[in-house]
Amino acid sequence: MGSQSSTTSSSSASPVSRPPGFARGTLAVLAKDLRIEASTREIVVTAGYFAALVAIMASLAFATGPETTTRVAPGALWLAIVFASILALGRSWQREREESALLGLLVSPVPRAAIWCGKALGVLGFVLAVEVVVVPLVALLFHVDLPRVIGPLAVVMLLGTVGVAATGTLFGAMTVRTRARELLLATVLFPLLSPALLASVAATREIFYASMTGQPVDMSEVSDWLLLLGVFDAVAVAGGLAMFGALVED
Repeated sequence: MGSQSSTTSSSSASPVSRPPGFARGTLAVLAKDLRIEASTREIVVTAGYFAALVAIMASLAFATGPETTTRVAPGALWLAIVFASILALGRSWQREREESALLGLLVSPVPRAAIWCGKALGVLGFVLAVEVVVVPLVALLFHVDLPRVIGPLAVVMLLGTVGVAATGTLFGAMTVRTRARELLLATVLFPLLSPALLASVAATREIFYASMTGQPVDMSEVSDWLLLLGVFDAVAVAGGLAMFGALVED
């Protein structure tokens, strides 16, 4: 009877002591970041205001017209997004620096790769929320027929943002313990993001050109850029999963 009760108690306790797997750990880290942002709204609001300001200043600096829409609007859009991403990344990792929150994550049984994945998904969600505001604003300021191009543009925005979030989360962890972390993060991140940013701007330019000419968007015109973005995203995600543990241990 005693052995049976001890067996029962040990079997009931074993699920509690089992460390969380990759999926549960990722969701736990993501849920933590989303709860903090829902209560403070500091990342989305601050980054959103900054991105909107960049877009408005670009529209005021250049005379609006078909050529401006094709040449200036894609660069203005992606500059606003990438600078907003730097703000989101810096603040996201700054939260982990406060009160040794990062140390608490590292000593928890959550896998290192799950911590990176949860943080990257959180940053991706924050930047996508900013894009929901900035993309219609750029379309309004530069006279882009957004309903005509929303499908192809959404594909480009998603692929480009995934690369920014994945790469930025990895190197944000590397710079979180340094004093000049915002400056160092931007210095390290911008050269690494240049292939994804150039491909995103080029693909967006082709999409905006189709909008101005009234023609349907030919995805074959941007297929090479989409392929480059897909390869960049795959390398960024694989690198984050493989290298995050080594970076935070140093």
